Amino acid sequence: MSESSSDGGKWLDAHYDPVAGLFTFSSCVDLADLSGDGESRLVVGDLGSGSSGMKLKVYRGTALLSESTLLDLPSGLVAFFMDLHEPRIPAVAVASGPCVYVYKNLRPYFKFTLPGLEVNTLEQDVWQQAREGQIDPLTLKEMLESIRKKADVPLSVRSLRFLSLETNDMDEFVQLHKQQPIRRQTVITCIGTLKKSTADEDGVSCLVIGTESSDVYILDPEAFIILSKMTLPAPPTMMDVTGQFDVEFRITVACRNGNIYILRRESDKPKYCVELASHPVGLVRVGKNVVVGCTDESLQGFTQKGKKLWQTILPAPITTMAAMDLPTRGFQAVLVGLANCEVQLYRDKNLLSTIKTPDVITSICFGRYGREDGTLIMTTKGGGLMVKILKRTAAFDDRDTAPGPPLAQSVRLNVPKKTKLYVDQTLRERENGVAMHRAFQMDLSRMRLAAAKAYVKALESSLSPVSSSLSEPLKMNAVVQGLGPSFKLTLNVQNTAACRPVMDLAISFLYDESLYRMRNPYMRIPLLVPGLVYPVETFVECTSDKGISDIIKVFVLHEGKSCPLLTAHINMPVSEGLMLN
Repeated sequence: MSESSSDGGKWLDAHYDPVAGLFTFSSCVDLADLSGDGESRLVVGDLGSGSSGMKLKVYRGTALLSESTLLDLPSGLVAFFMDLHEPRIPAVAVASGPCVYVYKNLRPYFKFTLPGLEVNTLEQDVWQQAREGQIDPLTLKEMLESIRKKADVPLSVRSLRFLSLETNDMDEFVQLHKQQPIRRQTVITCIGTLKKSTADEDGVSCLVIGTESSDVYILDPEAFIILSKMTLPAPPTMMDVTGQFDVEFRITVACRNGNIYILRRESDKPKYCVELASHPVGLVRVGKNVVVGCTDESLQGFTQKGKKLWQTILPAPITTMAAMDLPTRGFQAVLVGLANCEVQLYRDKNLLSTIKTPDVITSICFGRYGREDGTLIMTTKGGGLMVKILKRTAAFDDRDTAPGPPLAQSVRLNVPKKTKLYVDQTLRERENGVAMHRAFQMDLSRMRLAAAKAYVKALESSLSPVSSSLSEPLKMNAVVQGLGPSFKLTLNVQNTAACRPVMDLAISFLYDESLYRMRNPYMRIPLLVPGLVYPVETFVECTSDKGISDIIKVFVLHEGKSCPLLTAHINMPVSEGLMLN
């Protein structure tokens, strides 16, 4: 084994066979303990040349253990437990054409065929007339074309093939097929597994099948009968299944129309719909979120209800995707194969690691292989097989190695749920929006008027501690010190003018003479230089022992004028001592 240096030495290069002859996709690769000896095998649905050589291959370590011929191209492959018999050995289900082939102990065990579709009655009548010789092949073609344009039910494969023929070949085709009954048969596009009643790792699982006719079937694992049927607006291409059939389950399906639909247990129609800007090419579940790769070279994260969480742009188109789950470390991430011969590891929108590969990756599978838990298995476009093992000392940082906004920006706020009171209030605001706005504007106008009147009154009577005079701009604050009965009163007066001094000022105090006595109730203020703070100190004695207090008013006056420049009200504290005679 050698260490992979392109990703910081987190992976060990266990095996690479560039001429393994494996042509497959991630949906046709799985890892399972097929012998019950604790060693997982690699199960691959090989596409061969596309028209021949389709095989089911099983690898043990680096050697090919067995292979079985498939009749049609495999569209998906899963390993699942179909019963509770001992020893606990999973079966392998291969979706191919309209059938699901179930293998147990690496031998054919059962074949399930999808139910036939409804046949157009007009199409049947036309072929019946052709069988009886009432119409010739050219008339048959015209009538089938007319039916195809107007009918709701699509034509069968036989009729579509007939319409594509040249005129010389039509008569031979009719003579060959006219005695056979017309059938419409759909094909399987994707396959998954759903736990039946328990979430155990070796629990019995149902098969979930997506078809070209836009239907999703859930099959019983023992009798292989249809337990549930759900309908989608478009044919599914990828799916992810979570939950238990008897309790609650959620099927996330990417369809050919570019949307993602979420199916729930209680409904046969999609519960939520996610409209993407471009078609999805990968769908992986990480925890409670779903990660989708799109043809616009973007990777997007969504919640279970279809709410978009984040989006990141990739350096190249996506070729395949797979989940990376390490339960022993509590680590979950997404492996993304790119067309630039790289495999990138993402946790949410953060790029954690990049693996350089010698060829474009077409399938990825991560899990337990042999007796090693962290094994990454990849196949290349040229048919090569790569096996990498995650080092036990490998550590992935949560910080993003790619430039972009900080990680804290993607943290969701803990927004509380909407209460019934909130909903009722929202409805009331919708119904009475105009009246509420008018009332608000009226109250706002009244408040502005009251504030303006109070401001004008304060300016006219100089009740504010800041002077409004432009020729003598002053500012004053007061500080009271002491516990009583004697208090020290300090007034800080400041000239806020830019360069003009202020002179001929005086300070006068107005107070209740039955409660207080002042040594200097009237004082002159010296010339005030701009910018300096002048402290003016005096002493106040409380003459009452009743424990009450009052306000002392301070006026700053200009000699020869009766209107004060500014006014301050001082709330005196309660005296805590007795006056000494």
